[in-house]
Amino acid sequence: MDSTVLFALGLTLFAGLATGIGSLIAFFASRTNTKFLSVSLGFSAGVMIYVSMIEIFFKAKDSLTAAQGETAGYWLTLAGFFGGMVFMAVLDRILPQMGNPHEVRTVEDMDEGPTNDEYARLRKMGIFTALAIAIHNFPEGIATFMSAIQDPALGIAIAIAVAIHNIPEGIAVSVPIYYATGSRKKAFQYSFLSGISEPIGAIAAWLFLMPFLSDTLFGIIFAGVAGIMVFISLDELLPAAKRYDEAHLSIYGLVAGMAVMALSLVLLA
Repeated sequence: MDSTVLFALGLTLFAGLATGIGSLIAFFASRTNTKFLSVSLGFSAGVMIYVSMIEIFFKAKDSLTAAQGETAGYWLTLAGFFGGMVFMAVLDRILPQMGNPHEVRTVEDMDEGPTNDEYARLRKMGIFTALAIAIHNFPEGIATFMSAIQDPALGIAIAIAVAIHNIPEGIAVSVPIYYATGSRKKAFQYSFLSGISEPIGAIAAWLFLMPFLSDTLFGIIFAGVAGIMVFISLDELLPAAKRYDEAHLSIYGLVAGMAVMALSLVLLA
């Protein structure tokens, strides 16, 4: 295993385990910093949208047109891009049956407490939410890993964006589990483990995709990664940021994320 692969796997581990940060925030913060979460989620969406539309999509197109010709390569790029979106849309249609991995929760929710007959429901909700997040994080792990393999600087930016958006997911798991069990340890464990699927997705990409990697396969995967990240940004990050929002802070974060990503791509080119 070379250093590039180890680096890419390390990035996905960092991004996935950020759910544990959300769990710690739920336990040790006295109040939710909604301004911070709104700006952070908007920033994460800005990074993902910009890098997907400006960098990843066109790298996929270049790879596919070089391998398949201008016309066929462009059509394959579009198919991969929208295929990634369709994949995430189908996944999101399935997950609500199990639990909502992006339900907005705050630290203040821990002050209310459940009634006696709600404990079992809360435990089930927390477990299903953790499972839903784990399934959802699997393709994000593939996206982060493949980006880091192709361009380490790009991988770092995506890993940071994914890690930011995993923090409120950790809160979403921790709050119901904590109230159902009364155990901070169990709540943290469920939250922590829900992020493990991210590096598992990276390992799956390394084992099953890397041995067959060609310009065509790389281009299709990268186009799909762009579609996945745009869908996540529009369907999850921005709506969540707006629910935490105060005075359009999420949009300011979005613009800042795009600007930082744009400068990074220029300076690191």
